[in-house]
Amino acid sequence: MLSRCRRSASLAARRLLRDNQRISALARAGNVAEARRVFDAMPQRDVVSWNALLTALWRGGHHHLPAARRLFDEAMPSRNVISWNSIIAGCLAHGDLDAASAYFAGAPQRNVATWNAMLAGLVRLGRVDDAERLFGEMPERNVVSYTTLVDGLARCGEVARAREVFDAMPERNLVSWAAMISGYVENDMFVEARELFEVMPEKNVVACTAMITGYCKERDVESARRLFDRIRAKDVISWNAMISGYIHNGHGEEAMRLHAAMVSEGVLPDHATLIAVLTACSALALLTQGRSTHAIAIKAMLDSSVSFSNALMTMYSRCGNVGESELVFMNLKTQDVVSWNTIIAAYAQHGKYQKVIALFHEMEMSGLVPNDITFISLLSACGHVGMVDASLKLFDLMSSKYSLSPKAEHYACIMDILSRAGQLEKACSYIKDMPSEAEKNVWGALLRACQMHGIVQLAEVAAKMLVQSDSESSGPYVMLSNIYAAAGMWGQVNQVRGQMKERGVKKQPGYSWTEIANEVHMFVGGDASHPEMRKIISELRKISFHMQMVTNETHIMAEIAQECVYL
Repeated sequence: MLSRCRRSASLAARRLLRDNQRISALARAGNVAEARRVFDAMPQRDVVSWNALLTALWRGGHHHLPAARRLFDEAMPSRNVISWNSIIAGCLAHGDLDAASAYFAGAPQRNVATWNAMLAGLVRLGRVDDAERLFGEMPERNVVSYTTLVDGLARCGEVARAREVFDAMPERNLVSWAAMISGYVENDMFVEARELFEVMPEKNVVACTAMITGYCKERDVESARRLFDRIRAKDVISWNAMISGYIHNGHGEEAMRLHAAMVSEGVLPDHATLIAVLTACSALALLTQGRSTHAIAIKAMLDSSVSFSNALMTMYSRCGNVGESELVFMNLKTQDVVSWNTIIAAYAQHGKYQKVIALFHEMEMSGLVPNDITFISLLSACGHVGMVDASLKLFDLMSSKYSLSPKAEHYACIMDILSRAGQLEKACSYIKDMPSEAEKNVWGALLRACQMHGIVQLAEVAAKMLVQSDSESSGPYVMLSNIYAAAGMWGQVNQVRGQMKERGVKKQPGYSWTEIANEVHMFVGGDASHPEMRKIISELRKISFHMQMVTNETHIMAEIAQECVYL
């Protein structure tokens, strides 16, 4: 009989352990309903069971937090320090600092994990001063306490204070080192990050990934790749860092090759990976691969996020399929300002002025307030069809209706539109009215207009300002040289070329590429080595002839649209 009772008790204990583990696993997966079903079916529960359900509830989302609090306040038959730590962490995870503070104050006992939960929550909510004050009150600290404060201070830009805490740590683990190095990288202090990384006793993947990001920020992708190749156990975050680094430094082809290597090694892409790949597809106009990425996202159920959909719209638009961009936009469950800006920009890039204006009015009617990026797309659309009056009205609408201060990009759009229309005096007046010094994109628009209209004196001023802002770029020199040549000023042409040689400025050859049948064809200025060059030249001549035929029709339609537009 005693043996049977012991076996029964052992079975009950094993079942209790199994059910508790099941609830915890469902909590991590975010499956609140199934966790509740398992809990309700348990013949026996202990405080671990209640704690597991409590955690499952608040992890299930903000709308489950009231249920978690009711469970803690009214239903739990007993509570231990882990129960109090869980409800404090849950309130902080959902931004309810007042409730978390009340629970923290009312906890009958606190351990270092209780203090750390409160500390981490304050850091997450951006209350770093309060976190530092709480840190000073802690009766006991461990490596987690110090690391949390280091990370919080670095994230809010207090890097010097973060380093003081880091140096004062009685012991450090790999996470501590990685937090400090990441803090330096995020605050553009790469020299300090590299110095600390070099003395790090053992390099982990987190610290290496931070350094890869830092190298890429410094445009040193070769060093980033060497470090990446040395990582033995790469995770998806390190792959993403290197892929994104390639993309942001204009190496889209390398990014695509690295993504293929990632897949071949069996590393599953995540949300960030797919967005990075879509960005590369957008830059390289790789429609086939972009569609494949879309299919992968649908299969992995990663296509529902707004950020992925926005990247997808951009990819389809830049690959020439603006209709598919709108289809993605229409299927979005929630459309934020970025979504509206993305679809408006897509149609603006394709010169669809009327569609852009219609979308802008729909955006206003939806209750979303346009921002400065919205108006860049609107002005760009005006520029495509030469809508001078409409662009000026939109420019004024920024400040008069939405209290947005125009930036250099908006002035550059206005400059480009006015310059193309031959209204250079009015364009110059806008430069004078700028609240800050004109940036290079504004002077670039003016220089292009001077080249178009053959205005030498103003071109010299614009080129001089461009050279001051970017002395290594060949563009201003080449454009000014062409303007001089068109005016027959050959002495000045030689002078500009001499300046380029003296300053070591070299003209970079232009290049472009296109994808046909899954093969990328690249073309470099002056290179006629492509095997189908004769056919290509023939088609280009046909296109050029067609463009000349429709030029008059386009101007007529633009004039009609300008008369009909109402803002």
